[in-house]
Amino acid sequence: MSTSVAAPARGRSAVTLMIAGVFWGTGGLSGTLLATKGHLQPLPVAAYRLLLGGCCTVLFLWARGSLRRMVWTKSVLRRLLAAGVLLAQFQTCYFGAISLTSVSVSTMVTIGSVPVFVALVTAIRTRRLPGAVNLVAIGVAVLGLVLLTWSPEGIPGGWQLAAGVALALAAGGGFAALTLLTRRPVEGLDAFSTTAFGCLLGGLLLTPAGLWFGMALPLRADVLAVALYFGLVPTGIGYAMYFLALRTAPAVVAALSALLEPLIAAFLSAFVLHDQLGVVGWTGAALLVGALALTYTRA
Repeated sequence: MSTSVAAPARGRSAVTLMIAGVFWGTGGLSGTLLATKGHLQPLPVAAYRLLLGGCCTVLFLWARGSLRRMVWTKSVLRRLLAAGVLLAQFQTCYFGAISLTSVSVSTMVTIGSVPVFVALVTAIRTRRLPGAVNLVAIGVAVLGLVLLTWSPEGIPGGWQLAAGVALALAAGGGFAALTLLTRRPVEGLDAFSTTAFGCLLGGLLLTPAGLWFGMALPLRADVLAVALYFGLVPTGIGYAMYFLALRTAPAVVAALSALLEPLIAAFLSAFVLHDQLGVVGWTGAALLVGALALTYTRA
């Protein structure tokens, strides 16, 4: 691919990644609303997220006639199975970390570790250290995430904190693996198909555990509307746009775009739920914006 063709493609992928990150950021608010309105535990919420996201995207594929054109080769099946397992693993470890520590610590460790894992694996594969811009962006982003989400009050110590951090790192590793895996194209499989069947399979894998905790939803219009939005926008559309951009975006840039999720979630919490970020939180948000701007302008 020539430089003249690659540059616009990378620019489009950066925009697509930003939109995906913004959509993911609304998932925190909609997931919280679903848990509150539906009286659900975190794991059933995760199962609903993947199931509804998968179903919405499968319906989209059916409506545009893509299901009839799919060829179920061994490569396609292996990729979908891997995507489903990694999505389920990511959600399970993340919510397991939340149950042992807190939302802030789990988010900080999980999302902050993703670009580090991706940069590490990429460096090992290519036998070349990441560029100075990427290293600076990762450092600034992780510092910004710490300032944005860190809240040490009430966090348990000892083995519980260690286990929670280990689960959060496992969640970050799972998402990093998903990022690196789906960058490699498979013939006959596009971003929407990967999202549809990856989410659907991941949701099915989480369903037994979700049923154990209780997945009954009140059949009210407000609850169903939140559930539909939760599955369609931050999950179905968000993941599809992320997988689409991975084909042309550098892996580290794609991983850093995941930092938009806690950033947008923090903004929504501040302006919609009236949570107070404080000076430290807003400083962290500014650092995250700066790190993302640095990577996107150099993408």
